[in-house]
Amino acid sequence: MRTAELNPARNASRWGAFRRFLGFVGPGFLVSVGYMDPGNWATDLAGGSGFGYALLWVILLSNLMAILFQHLCVRLNVATGLDLAEACRERYSPGVSKFLWVSAQIGIVACDLAELLGSAIALQILFDIPLFFGAIITALDVLLLLALTRLGYRWMEALVAVLVLTVAACIGVELLLAKPAIAELVKGFVPTTTVLTRPGMLFVALGIIGATVMPHNLYLHSSIVGSRDFGQTEASRREAMRFATWDSTLALCLAFFVNAGLLVLSAAAFHGRPDAVTDIREAHRLLDGVLGVTFAGTLFALALLASGQNATITGTMAGQIVLEGFLKIKSAGWIVRLSTRLAALVPALWVIGQAEEGRVESLLLWSQVILSLQLGFACWPLVRMTGDAELMGAFVAPRWISVLGWLATGLVVGSSLWFVLNI
Repeated sequence: MRTAELNPARNASRWGAFRRFLGFVGPGFLVSVGYMDPGNWATDLAGGSGFGYALLWVILLSNLMAILFQHLCVRLNVATGLDLAEACRERYSPGVSKFLWVSAQIGIVACDLAELLGSAIALQILFDIPLFFGAIITALDVLLLLALTRLGYRWMEALVAVLVLTVAACIGVELLLAKPAIAELVKGFVPTTTVLTRPGMLFVALGIIGATVMPHNLYLHSSIVGSRDFGQTEASRREAMRFATWDSTLALCLAFFVNAGLLVLSAAAFHGRPDAVTDIREAHRLLDGVLGVTFAGTLFALALLASGQNATITGTMAGQIVLEGFLKIKSAGWIVRLSTRLAALVPALWVIGQAEEGRVESLLLWSQVILSLQLGFACWPLVRMTGDAELMGAFVAPRWISVLGWLATGLVVGSSLWFVLNI
């Protein structure tokens, strides 16, 4: 008879631990959508079409850094009961706190702009709706957010999980149709120095890193993870920290599959063409012919629409968290969401109406540049505070995690600045 059968108490304990872990599943999905939003699609498409599978290791590196930062968000809330915005308000002077709030708010508007444009492009591809009207339709999803907010976080998390799985399923089918070269694909995960000798490749690689870790995600995760019951004892809180980290890590592994899948799809379908394919609409137009089936482009557009709607949900949630955390203002959620959406809608409609639809890709790119500029103002205080023994107490980050955090912060900020200066 097996040992497990002789120890029903152990089995019950394991089942109880698994059920407790399931109670922490959810926030990771909300966070993961920021790592597969429409703003990342252009860099993944450019990397695959221009350099084949060679930049897959960069996506892997970016994802590992994201896992580290999200773990620090969990650690901060478990230790202090504060989210990143609240901790910044308490630890820094009013002037610095206000500056960080403005920086975070600008980043959230830029993020919302990218999601709005991505969803509008998807609507144009699927239903031939002009971008101007598609942007207006997309802006109305704020009503859905209001309805879900009243039902609670669990309903929001369930919707996001369905949309994330939709994106992953669409990309998975596309990969099966594309039939990538497996040997070259595996080789792409091996870091090489080639990226340092080819300026074009270095530019795209740094763009991938700079656009992957979203500043609003750090504020969002450090807040919503607090919706779970950590318990009162140190042991239960450490268990909660472990389970919450597992949740975000598993969700980010799914995000890695989507981002890597986009680059692999682009490499299999477009690499070797005279010009790199960076325009999302052009990629959709070419996919049907390249993959040999008529629904390939439609799947691509559905994934884009789900991605845009998903990221919109988390972006507007982050806007409310940032406002309440930094300014200690308990305002109505609909006011925050509506103002954030209008702040993104106005420049989008202006560019579409005045500069024509051909400039939309440029606006999408600039939204990522703005996000890159804001990133350091979120990573720096997060790494600094989680390494502060006075603030964190028994839950202070081990030295090796702090060192990795500072290295990741330096790499992300440095790559973002390089990307911006060479845009």
